[in-house]
Amino acid sequence: MAPAAATDLGSQLRLAVLRLSRRLRQEAAGEVTPSQLSALTVLSARGELTLGELAAIERIAPPSMTRIAARLESRGLLERRSDASDRRIARVAVSKTGQALLDETRSRRDAYLSTRLAEFTEEERRVLDQAIPLLQRLVTQDS
Repeated sequence: MAPAAATDLGSQLRLAVLRLSRRLRQEAAGEVTPSQLSALTVLSARGELTLGELAAIERIAPPSMTRIAARLESRGLLERRSDASDRRIARVAVSKTGQALLDETRSRRDAYLSTRLAEFTEEERRVLDQAIPLLQRLVTQDS
């Protein structure tokens, strides 16, 4: 593929992914920001973390993560616990309410995509299925 064609493909892909991401964000349950939802998702997948660890994973400044965690905690979506070995260190985890919100958000997003994908032909769904590993490679190459 010529460099110009690769650039054009990249531009089209970027726009499509941004629009899809924006549409899926609208399916979030409750009144949570994308940053808050992302933090909850990381905690759900990885378990208890310190705020510093969570900030590093999310690639944001620790003071920003402290604000996000405080908002989540005030809404009962996140629990703060003292570290067993060092009481000065706070660890955070998703609460039962936070996990319910994540589960509902996933269900809503999956339902949206399922409805839209049902409108596609079998061949179109096959093409998307084949593209998933390629899209995952785009994301994991940075990590």
